[in-house]
Amino acid sequence: MPGVATTPGTLDLMTTDLAPLRAAVRTWFDQHARDLPWRRPGTGAWAVLVSEIMLQQTPVARVEPAWRAWMERWPTPADLAAAPAADVLRAWDRLGYPRRALRLQECARSITAQHGGRVPDTEEELLALPGIGAYTAAAVAAFAYGRRAVVLDTNVRRVLGRALEGRALPSPTLSRAERERAGGYLPADTGDDAASVRWNIGLMELGALVCTARSPRCAQCPLVSGCAWHAAGRPADEHAGRRRRQAWHGTDRQVRGRIMAHLRARPDDAWSDGHELLVAGADGADPAALADPAQPARALASLVDDGLVVAGASGSYRLP
Repeated sequence: MPGVATTPGTLDLMTTDLAPLRAAVRTWFDQHARDLPWRRPGTGAWAVLVSEIMLQQTPVARVEPAWRAWMERWPTPADLAAAPAADVLRAWDRLGYPRRALRLQECARSITAQHGGRVPDTEEELLALPGIGAYTAAAVAAFAYGRRAVVLDTNVRRVLGRALEGRALPSPTLSRAERERAGGYLPADTGDDAASVRWNIGLMELGALVCTARSPRCAQCPLVSGCAWHAAGRPADEHAGRRRRQAWHGTDRQVRGRIMAHLRARPDDAWSDGHELLVAGADGADPAALADPAQPARALASLVDDGLVVAGASGSYRLP
């Protein structure tokens, strides 16, 4: 694949022939793509949207069974819009970041009320929905409706950065310049958007399975012969000092998760005593004995602030 950059920088898209790279991605995807239910022919836009929300910061192995159960229970936006919030949070279970579940329900209500129950097919309309950002809007437009769009998740950004620009990992923040470069890498707009859709999904799969962040399997990569990062000797991450390490053990997020798990296990509309929840947040210990005794109460208060827990009389709590 001649013409790709050998050092970090911007390609001259007027002189660089990306056709061999695009063909390599397409061929590899045809041979190695995972059989995921939301990719199958006939899958509707609502199902694709739900999968994209669930897959944010959550592995496919955890998402797939949850997605199947979710779609069986709420196969349309109207079904989810009418569901009790407590049921939605229970169904979300341990997918993480439960605010996503409530935002998805808000999105379903907006689709039902403003779009007649049909998921919009343009990025502009999708972006106007609650909880839908630039990536999700582009992904739904591309994968549900076959539209030409710049789909930039972490996997796509990593593959493009390595193969075409010689960067180990993308910047912690997505810049306008990076988005514009990614738009330039899309197959030409010829009126047939299928090529750009396959380019996006192929890059995404390649980043998930081969060109991974920590242990890239370069020997199995279809782009290795022309990869700028590999040719440069796989230089280190230039942004390593700027990356925020997301801890879990001992964090407020972990304590919030324990409290939510306790409430999800309670019967519908059942109230829990506040102290009971603080003990649950402390993993069964006396909160006063923790290194940070205020942590369980702080976590519980944040859940109330986020609308994930309702505070009642006399220090009692339940799911909304």
